[in-house]
Amino acid sequence: MEERQKTVVLVEDHTILRHGLRSLLRASGNVQVVGEAGDGQSAIRCILDTEPDLVLLDLNMPKMDGFSVVLEIRKQQPETKILALTMHDDDAYILKAFKAGVDGYCLKSSGQDELMSAVNAVLSGRRFISPEISDKVLEGYLEANRTLKEQSDWDSLTQREKEVLKLVAEGYQNKEIAEYLFISPKTVEKHRANIMRKTDLHSASALTAYAIEKGLLKQ
Repeated sequence: MEERQKTVVLVEDHTILRHGLRSLLRASGNVQVVGEAGDGQSAIRCILDTEPDLVLLDLNMPKMDGFSVVLEIRKQQPETKILALTMHDDDAYILKAFKAGVDGYCLKSSGQDELMSAVNAVLSGRRFISPEISDKVLEGYLEANRTLKEQSDWDSLTQREKEVLKLVAEGYQNKEIAEYLFISPKTVEKHRANIMRKTDLHSASALTAYAIEKGLLKQ
């Protein structure tokens, strides 16, 4: 039994480029173009009507931008694959696209072979990022995660936990900290346990270094 052709909707506001994409996809013989749209609002209607396997989507769209289109499709047709096709190669823009829910990200400067590789990869359930920006994306992702972790560690500490951390870093024992803060030693132990859990630091020296880094005491 012959396998059904995968269906695609093209969303691109430049008519000439959209026609070129349509010709390329049809010539491949792998997919069938079942709809086209030149703005975000039309794209939503077309995608909901045709229920394609894949949406090839320009992120810069009139009336409704591509990110809004992605979010709407993810809510209403979560199984539809989305391949972003755009000129933007900065990591913040790319990460925003993946966060919105795209399955692949291909630059408009890519060649025809790369575009078809992207289409086939996404239709096969794999992620795709244009090779020329993949390293930049990875670096941006790792940096974002590092920044987020640093913020979440520190921001998750309560004011009382920060007070306890400062005193631990200054070398005070639990009993002394309890007397200074007018709380019980058992409460101090609980605060210390919470601090170590939240920061993933498990020794007094590590907590001291962390307190110095956060400016709680001078080196």
